[in-house]
Amino acid sequence: MKSGLVSTATAALIATVAGFGGTLPIVLAAADAVGATPAQASSWVSGLAVATAVSALLLSLRYRMPIITAWSTPGAALIASTSGVPGLRAAVGAFVLAAVLILLTAAIRPLGRLIERIPASIAAAMLAGILLRLVIAMVEHVPSAPLLVLPLVALFLVARNVVPTLASLIVLVAGALLALGLGLVKPLPALGLSQPELVLPMWDIATLVGLGVPLYLVTMASQNLPGFAVLRASGYQPPTQPVLAVTGAASLATAFMGAHTSNLAAISAALCTGPDAHPDPAKRWMAGVFYALWWALIGLFGASLVGLFDALPPALLATVAGTALLGSMASAMGSALAADQDRLAAAGTLAVTASGITLMGVGSAFWGLVFGLLILGLDRLFKR
Repeated sequence: MKSGLVSTATAALIATVAGFGGTLPIVLAAADAVGATPAQASSWVSGLAVATAVSALLLSLRYRMPIITAWSTPGAALIASTSGVPGLRAAVGAFVLAAVLILLTAAIRPLGRLIERIPASIAAAMLAGILLRLVIAMVEHVPSAPLLVLPLVALFLVARNVVPTLASLIVLVAGALLALGLGLVKPLPALGLSQPELVLPMWDIATLVGLGVPLYLVTMASQNLPGFAVLRASGYQPPTQPVLAVTGAASLATAFMGAHTSNLAAISAALCTGPDAHPDPAKRWMAGVFYALWWALIGLFGASLVGLFDALPPALLATVAGTALLGSMASAMGSALAADQDRLAAAGTLAVTASGITLMGVGSAFWGLVFGLLILGLDRLFKR
């Protein structure tokens, strides 16, 4: 029994460290893109950690299964790649809208079915276009910091074949040490507790349409649906509507701390739902409790963690984010272009999304989705 608890706590810790360390640079890039101050970025991270801890704890205890939640990494990538957002308050308005849409999906079953009817190729192409911009950002740092970026890319390519779940974390730790050796690290901050900041939303129509709606769609298609699939593949039958209701409510509450959406985890969940977490499937729900504990600690010291990452050079953060998203981008591109009949529509969606254009104040992810659906609709109309 004791060894089972140890393996459960360890699996939850690995899931937490890998999820947090590997994707925090993406969240910080998102915060920077919408003009958040360092204090607001700290509040953002703390809000995400609190939402993750509370939702995972409540759902795992209530349903006695390892329901693992996380922040929306594709959502953070979307925010980081969106231009023209007039400040954090406008972004928070979009976060509130995305959370409300998740709650409506939980309450109105036809809405959930409508989201599921968006062709997988189009949803994957939109995600691929979002991720492509962040992977390209990594490559753009090569001319200015080759001694930092190139060794880390090589390390990642090796680590992903040896310990794939920890590859991004290994790159982060090795990169921090390398940056320190190269004299690229700023003075480290003192340890301090998080101090959440209240951020009132601003209702900017262009941001609501160009960021809020795509954030909802990306979170549903790229996080929640795969998260449910991971649980079902492990033999569990998660309650769809209650899970969406809890994660939507958590997202809504922490949006006022400047945090974007929370959702079901996929990769982190896979670490906590298999036999490595506990030999008895009926007892793996305890992984959700330990996972919540680790995330609560992150929420407590979020300010120090953000300050630590802020001391690292931008080239390192871009490399960590780019390598962490490379596999997801490849997977999304493969899914987008797999079906012959949808390939042109998917390619159009990917191209427009990756362009980063802003039309009428609305970002490229929304226009990419519209363009792809338009091509698909016309193709099907003329082929009848």
